Amino acid sequence: MMAAAQMPKKDWYSILGADPSANMSDLKEKYQKLILMYHPDKQSTDVPAGTVEECVQKFIEIDQAWKILGNEETKREYDLQRCEDDLRNIGPVDAQVYLEEMSWNEDDHSFYLSCRCGGKYSVSKDDAEEAISSMHYTSIMTMKNQKDLL
Repeated sequence: MMAAAQMPKKDWYSILGADPSANMSDLKEKYQKLILMYHPDKQSTDVPAGTVEECVQKFIEIDQAWKILGNEETKREYDLQRCEDDLRNIGPVDAQVYLEEMSWNEDDHSFYLSCRCGGKYSVSKDDAEEAISSMHYTSIMTMKNQKDLL
């Protein structure tokens, strides 16, 4: 199992030049092509030392990408972490929801709305009634304040 801190730091798919929707055989094909291209034994002896070091680093990175994406379990963990990071980066979603859009749950006397995360957002009948009276009171006070300004 991979450490959670290790997963989101690099985009292993881009290292292999693959799309996250690629199947395992496509990933393996890309890995094999790149690993041969950057293998230290395949490098020419007349290239500058810095270039050889870059190739070795790239080779190591490609190997790490394959260790994660080439194993179904670690790939699944990595994909879940990417999805979680994407959702976290979206930030809070500011949406106005009306009771008319929510469903009624007779068992616990609450309104609910399914969330994009798979959970449910629920409001008890009492809380809904309280919010409606509060909004009504605020509207009356706003109208009264505006009338006083005239």
